[in-house]
Amino acid sequence: MMVAELLKLAPTGEQIELLSAAMTACNRAANRVAEVAFVQRTANKIALQKIVYADLRSEFGLSAQMAVRAIAKACEAYKRDKSIKPVFRTGGAVQYDQRMLTWKGRDAVSILALKGRIIVPVVYQGRWTKVPGAVVRGQADLIVRDGKWYLAVVIDVPEPPGGGEPDGWLGVDLGVVNLATDSDGTAYSGKAVRAMRRRHNRLRAKLQAIGTKSAKRLLKKRRRKESRYARDVNHCISKALVRTAKGTRRGIKLEDLSGIRDRVTVKKAQRSDLHSWAFFQLRQFVGYKAAIAGVPLALVDPKNTARECHECNYIDKKNRRSRDDFLCLRCGHAGPADHNAARNIAGRAAVMRPDAA
Repeated sequence: MMVAELLKLAPTGEQIELLSAAMTACNRAANRVAEVAFVQRTANKIALQKIVYADLRSEFGLSAQMAVRAIAKACEAYKRDKSIKPVFRTGGAVQYDQRMLTWKGRDAVSILALKGRIIVPVVYQGRWTKVPGAVVRGQADLIVRDGKWYLAVVIDVPEPPGGGEPDGWLGVDLGVVNLATDSDGTAYSGKAVRAMRRRHNRLRAKLQAIGTKSAKRLLKKRRRKESRYARDVNHCISKALVRTAKGTRRGIKLEDLSGIRDRVTVKKAQRSDLHSWAFFQLRQFVGYKAAIAGVPLALVDPKNTARECHECNYIDKKNRRSRDDFLCLRCGHAGPADHNAARNIAGRAAVMRPDAA
């Protein structure tokens, strides 16, 4: 199983200067390639390499492989939308492949700079690098964030041997008011996340209106606080779901919510909540934690899970009396709407595995 991990580096002052110079040169080179790609209307790496390779090496002082990676970066960005010219920040992430970066054990890495290689200590190796048999695969992205340096890597973590068919399934209904509700009736409220998000929106609007240097510094300082909090909440929920499923020898079934934002329409006051809903992140967290724990995971079709009675399978829009309450018009079954939906999800046939989505 492939897992993304962010490893923290501890470069010296001199090494920071060398890494900064390399990052700036690579991104300036990528901007030059993007200009040529936009003018020539081509994202063909071979064709562009013939045009710009020599200039990149002489003008920006890049090594051969750095020039190749700068060309690849510009081409990948231009392919995504050929109607605009890609623009890269001088402090944007730089891709390092195996020719530019090699590991020196687990606590140091050799990184290619403009004037040769430097050995940089790794002070945080992450959780997954410590798993027996875990191996870093492919390229790594060099990132600088708030003056701190990181390597974003992909780690191949061996999955534990499967334990055969599960004894049952734990259905999980995802939502905005309750971020998740399982078929056992446990609800994980999103009230705290929504309250923080709205507080941040008010504070951000206030600071933007002030517009002073101190207000801008505070905005910069707080810009990722909301996402860190939501990420932590999703980690806690995913851990609890996987722990519950593993403890009862069950698998987990989630709704396949791909494209949900394009299909659902809400009132203007609810748009912020819908578009800030990190359901895909929660699904990813559940996915890799379940794989590590050896818990089967499947996705199901979400159609009518909120309208169907899990007791008699009667489907009617009026069964959902309100956001919170469910009352079947046929058999009279009543209860929390999210719990009813989660039980429907637990009983539905899987449509795909998450890694095939």
